[in-house]
Amino acid sequence: MSATLSPARPRRGRPYGSWLRGIAITAVTLVFALPLVWMFVAAFKTNVQVTDPSIGLWFTPTLDNFRAVVEAGQIVRSMGNSLLVGVVSTALSAVIAVPAAWAVGRFSLHRTGSVILVARIVPAISLLVPWYYLFARMGLVGSYTVLILSHMFVSVPLIMWIMISFFAGLPVELEEAARTDGLSAFGAFWRISLPLAAPGTATASLLAFVFSWNNFMFALVFSDDRTQTVPVTLFNFISYASTDWGGLMAAASLITVPVVLAAVLGQKYLVAGLTSGATKG
Repeated sequence: MSATLSPARPRRGRPYGSWLRGIAITAVTLVFALPLVWMFVAAFKTNVQVTDPSIGLWFTPTLDNFRAVVEAGQIVRSMGNSLLVGVVSTALSAVIAVPAAWAVGRFSLHRTGSVILVARIVPAISLLVPWYYLFARMGLVGSYTVLILSHMFVSVPLIMWIMISFFAGLPVELEEAARTDGLSAFGAFWRISLPLAAPGTATASLLAFVFSWNNFMFALVFSDDRTQTVPVTLFNFISYASTDWGGLMAAASLITVPVVLAAVLGQKYLVAGLTSGATKG
């Protein structure tokens, strides 16, 4: 006798689940995107139009805000300063933190990992007074050096903390095979582990660069007119008596472009690094 198979019943509830998931994704996207959209739209308005709630998306756009910001020259110089400080501090932090993270993750240096965690949770503002006293005695206040060093205080633990789990999740057999072929421990790291950890390194470096680009506190205390970065320049649009909302939104739109471009260009590595970091280690 041959058993007759009853036709499978269609599973119900999927369309509703898809709709709910789509609505949730749309709602979250709108929550995060609307402030950026408002900032970009306000950059093309006059100060009167920005503060008038009756004027929405229907207005005559103007480029006067962008023209005034660029002609003033400070925002362009500040973007160059932020780019210099961000790239140099991120590169130096990666050079220090990535090999250190490999050593901690591969040789189970738990005490060192605990020290890194302490460095991550210590409020940086608590160090501003001793830092300022020390750097002032060394004559470094107002220089690029003090900005790079202060940003590295946060970037090094950040990159190292992300990369520890990344290296811990890599198969140790690959390095052992390389050691058998005659490579040293550092040679196995350089030729085997480091290329495999490229997505994680790109992710950690991008996050460190974004921190450096957006950092306001260190730049406000340690920079001067020559080394001023973009967050401090944005703060200058706000005065006691009034606020140049049009210029502020135009400058904010300009300084957002480099970070967005970095995120778009590194999206492949960013997604791969975050995904691997969530599943390994």
